[in-house]
Amino acid sequence: MFHINVLSIVLFFTMITGSNVICQVAFSADTDAIPTEKDGLLVVEAEAFDHQTKTDHRAFHLTSQDISPAITPDGDEAHWKDASGQAYLEVLPDTRRTHDDKLIPGENFANEPGTAAVLSYPVRITTPGRYYVWVRAYSTGSEDNGIHVGLDDAWPESGQRMQWCQGKHSWRWESKQRTSKNHCGEPYKIFLDIKEPGQHTVQFSMREDGFEFDQWLITIDREYQPQKPE
Repeated sequence: MFHINVLSIVLFFTMITGSNVICQVAFSADTDAIPTEKDGLLVVEAEAFDHQTKTDHRAFHLTSQDISPAITPDGDEAHWKDASGQAYLEVLPDTRRTHDDKLIPGENFANEPGTAAVLSYPVRITTPGRYYVWVRAYSTGSEDNGIHVGLDDAWPESGQRMQWCQGKHSWRWESKQRTSKNHCGEPYKIFLDIKEPGQHTVQFSMREDGFEFDQWLITIDREYQPQKPE
C-alpha cells in the first residue's frame, strides 16, 4: 500500500530471454512528499504507511466509512466516526479480547517487537535528537492495548510495549511503556534516539491483536501533550 500523494515513476524494462521475468517496474517516492519533521514535531496518519510486512498470522487492516475489512473474528463495532480523517487501522483477526481467551505467542500476541504485522513509514528528520513517541489508539478491553515502535529496522528497549489502560472506549493519545513496576505503563520511557538528520523509517509492530491505530507523532518536547487529532 502506497499513501504518498506524489510519485515520480521510473520504468525499467528488462527483457530476459528464457525467463518468466518480462519487465521490471520500479516506483520511487517523490522525496518532497515524505513526511518531514519541523521544529522537533512530526504527526502522521496511521493509514499513511509505505508498506507492511510479517503478515502471515495478523495484519493491520484499514477501516473507514466506506471500507469494512472482511476479516473475522473482530469483536467490536467500527470506530471511524471519531478517528482522524474518519479512517484507522486495526490488527485482525482479533481472537484474544480477554484474559480467558487463549494466548498464542507469535500469532495473537507478539511480545518480541518486529516479528508480526510491521508497518513502515519513511520520514525526513531535520533536527536529530531524542524523540518521544505518542500514538492515538482505541481500546475496548484488556488485550487490545499494546504496540511496539522501532526505527530503521531496529527495535530498542525504549520503543517496546507501548501500553494503554485509561480512556477505554474512546480514542486516546498515550506514550507509556508497560514495565514490571507498572503494567499500565510509565511515562517518558517511549522514545527513539535519532542521531543523524536525513531520511529514516519509523516502524510499528503488533503486540496484541485487535489494536486500533489512528495517528502517531514524534516530538523532542518531553512535556508535549497532544489533545484531539493533530
